[in-house]
Amino acid sequence: MSEAQRAGPPLSRPLTEVTAHRISPDDTVRLAVLSGPEQGSPTTVVFEVWEPGGAQPPNSHPVSTETFVVLAGHGVAHSDEHTRAIGPGDVLVLPPGSVHRIVNPSTTDRLYTITVMAPDDGFAALVERGPLAPLDPEDLAVLRGQRR
Repeated sequence: MSEAQRAGPPLSRPLTEVTAHRISPDDTVRLAVLSGPEQGSPTTVVFEVWEPGGAQPPNSHPVSTETFVVLAGHGVAHSDEHTRAIGPGDVLVLPPGSVHRIVNPSTTDRLYTITVMAPDDGFAALVERGPLAPLDPEDLAVLRGQRR
């Protein structure tokens, strides 16, 4: 029996089962784990929402590559000594060990990304331990591709 034949069925879950969190109560970024170790994946996929003026604290992932796909909004990505503007359609890849952060400089618009952490290395658990921070209708419209 081949590896593909032994694999389980694909998983699907509705957005109503997805919860968003802040890593800490005062954070200005909400994160919703779309898939990760709980769904049987060594890679975590997250929908991230930066509030206007929001930013992550500088952070680093020693063994994981973090990839951001910008869905809407604009930001400034900092990685070690490098700085890049990012916007819709951009793909930002941060190598393991880089000290990085993303800032949303807008005073009115949110910044949205799909973020892939590979391997997960505890990221999904970190996110889901944080306080709940629900997604609103605007967030869900972006996630569904209904807002441009």
